[in-house]
Amino acid sequence: MPLPEVPGVLSAEQAAATGDWIASVQLPSGAIPWFPGGHVDPWDHVQAAMGLTVAGHADAAARAFGWLADAQADDGTWAAKYVDGEVVEDHVDANFCAYVAVGALHHHRVTGDDAVLARTWPVVRAAIDAVLSLQADDGTVRWARSADGSVADESLVTGNASIHMSLRCAIALARVVGVDVPEWQDAAARLRHALDDHPERFSPRGRHAMDWYYPVLGGALHPDDASVLLDKRWDEFVVDGLGIRCVHDHPWVTGAETCELVLALDAAGRRDDATTMLAAMQHLRDGDGSYWTGLVYADGKRWPVETSTWTAATVLLAADALGRTTGANGLFRGEGLPAAHPGDELADFHPEEPCPCLAS
Repeated sequence: MPLPEVPGVLSAEQAAATGDWIASVQLPSGAIPWFPGGHVDPWDHVQAAMGLTVAGHADAAARAFGWLADAQADDGTWAAKYVDGEVVEDHVDANFCAYVAVGALHHHRVTGDDAVLARTWPVVRAAIDAVLSLQADDGTVRWARSADGSVADESLVTGNASIHMSLRCAIALARVVGVDVPEWQDAAARLRHALDDHPERFSPRGRHAMDWYYPVLGGALHPDDASVLLDKRWDEFVVDGLGIRCVHDHPWVTGAETCELVLALDAAGRRDDATTMLAAMQHLRDGDGSYWTGLVYADGKRWPVETSTWTAATVLLAADALGRTTGANGLFRGEGLPAAHPGDELADFHPEEPCPCLAS
């Protein structure tokens, strides 16, 4: 299988080294911690598995999905954090749980491995059903559920935008296995409507870059609208030659967020800008193919002092998208996914109390 490559930015040999490094961090259980000796969370574990897949480590990625199956609770969820196979943070994060759908569809598009899909589909279905139990009447998904069953009273833009992408992937995966999931389609439409038209339903986290670009990921907006959104806060977050700030009020650039912006720019049709951003963050690359999580550029210090699997994986996903390499290179552009904007889906959305904006 060809490896991701972006001429002048990342070679196939460098991509291979990065994939090898992620594989070296994977535990015998299949779990992929943040860094050697670090903790595991379901979202970043899936992101790392996708990096393994595009780097030619499909079997290692399959083991990662095996860990998800083994660790999944009877209600379809995972705890927020694990160390050495033990739960250390027992709340359920809705976004963490939903993301398995993105990873499962991604793996199948790259490998075509129906055996892995057959084992993973029940995991995805249980996880998505569990996440949708946290969807409120206003269409948003509450961000967490505590171990005692209490549900958080707030919804987050980044998490909900990511969950919307996960729902689209889950629906596409259901089509592959021949299962009709109209309730997922309705849930995705309700969530998209909330994201598009009701920002007041979400807790404000505007200092974080993710709240800026995440609505664009997966082709969630028309390219023209996406470019307007990205341009609006570009100067707040982009640091020329280094990447993007994680939060707009600190001199700290982070690699994973920069590469997620690369994916968002690619989804918006801005490949030149995307390539420039991928090149800008390469100062975080280490000699073994790993990537440092971030840099406090005001004093030139790495922080945190760690190379992270999910950062390395996001570099590979960005390179795959720009290089148009694997069968999943268009996933974050929304290729082959249900329509992102609820134009069609809203025809089947009948809230008990229609929003005034839908009255017309």
